[in-house]
Amino acid sequence: MWRDRLHRFDVRYVPYLLIAPFFLLFFVFGLFPMIFNGVVALRHWRLDDPTLTGWAGFENFSRLFSDGDFGNALYNTFGIFLLSTVPQLLLALVIASMLNRRLRAQTWWRVSVLLPYITPITASTLVFNVFFSRDLGMANWALGLIGIGTETPIDWRADKLHSWLAIATMVNWKWIGYNALLYLAAMQSIPRDVYEASALDGAGPWRQLWRITVPMIRPVVIFTVVLSTIGGLQLFTEPMLFELNAQTARGGAGGEWQTVAQLVYKVGWKDLNLGYAAAMSWALFLIILLVAALNTMLTNRLSGGRK
Repeated sequence: MWRDRLHRFDVRYVPYLLIAPFFLLFFVFGLFPMIFNGVVALRHWRLDDPTLTGWAGFENFSRLFSDGDFGNALYNTFGIFLLSTVPQLLLALVIASMLNRRLRAQTWWRVSVLLPYITPITASTLVFNVFFSRDLGMANWALGLIGIGTETPIDWRADKLHSWLAIATMVNWKWIGYNALLYLAAMQSIPRDVYEASALDGAGPWRQLWRITVPMIRPVVIFTVVLSTIGGLQLFTEPMLFELNAQTARGGAGGEWQTVAQLVYKVGWKDLNLGYAAAMSWALFLIILLVAALNTMLTNRLSGGRK
C-alpha cells in the first residue's frame, strides 16, 4: 500500500518539486524586480530629494519623447548595434562554414575561435582602449601602413562614427567565435550527400552556404539573431569602459557613444532619479521586444522560412 502511495507521489509531485527551485529563484530575482521596476517607473522617486515622491502615472514615459539625451542614446545604441550585429553574424556563418570542412589541426582551429569569448570582457575592453589610442594605438599604426591617418591620427573618441566602429570591433571580436561554434554545431547535422549532390549540379561553396546551409540551420540562425539583438541593444560594458573617465557614464564629451543602458545608469545612480531611470529601462525593454520580433520575422523569410 505504502509503495503505491510513494509511486503516485513520485509520479505526480516530484517533477514539480524538482523544477520549483528554478521558478522560486526566477520570481525572487527576475519577475519581482521587473514588476517593482515597473511600479517605480510610474512614480516620482529621487534619492537626492526624499520629499519629491508620489504617483507620476505616465509622466516619466511621456518625458522620453522630448528628452534629447534619450534620443541621442537611442541613436547611438542602434548605430553600434547595426555595425556589430550584422557583420558579426555574417562573419560567424562564413567561419563556421570553413571550420565545417576537412582542415589540418581541425580541433585547434575550432577551440581557438572561442578564446575571445572566454576572455573577461573588462580585460579585453581595456586592451582595446590601448589599441584605439589616438597617438600610440596599433589601430592608427596599422591604418598608417596603407596611408590612412598618417598626417593626423584618427581620434577614435572624437566623433560618433569612429567611436561606433571601435566599440563594434570590441563586440565583434568577442562574439564572432561563439556564434560560429553554434552555427558549426548545427551544420554537423546536415547530411554530406546534400552537399555532394549540389556540387554535382555545379553549386560552389558560396552558393551552398546560402542556398543549402543557411535554410537548413534556420532555427539556430534565428536564435543567434534574437540573442544578438538583445545583447546589442543592452550594450553597456564596452562603451562604459571605452571612456577614459568611466564613472561619468557620459559616453564621450558630447555623448558620442552613450548607449541607453549607460544613460539608465547615469540617470539612476549619478543623477539619482530612479523613477525616470526605471521608465527608460522599461522603454528599452519594449524596444528590444519589438526589434527582436521584427528581426526574427525578417531572418525567417530571408533564410527560406514560411512567409
